[in-house]
Amino acid sequence: KKLTNVRAAGSDEAVILTPPTVMTLEDCLSFINDDELVEVTPASIRLRKRVAAR
Repeated sequence: KKLTNVRAAGSDEAVILTPPTVMTLEDCLSFINDDELVEVTPASIRLRKRVAAR
């Protein structure tokens, strides 16, 4: 039986991600929509979507 190296045949394409935008608290508050929240911790400021109630 002939052995083939099937897994190494394809080449992996590198995924290019854009770096996160550094925003101040004032920038975040002016940027959010009605369905988003701003999480503020001593280490970071994060934007996230509000969890929909089921």
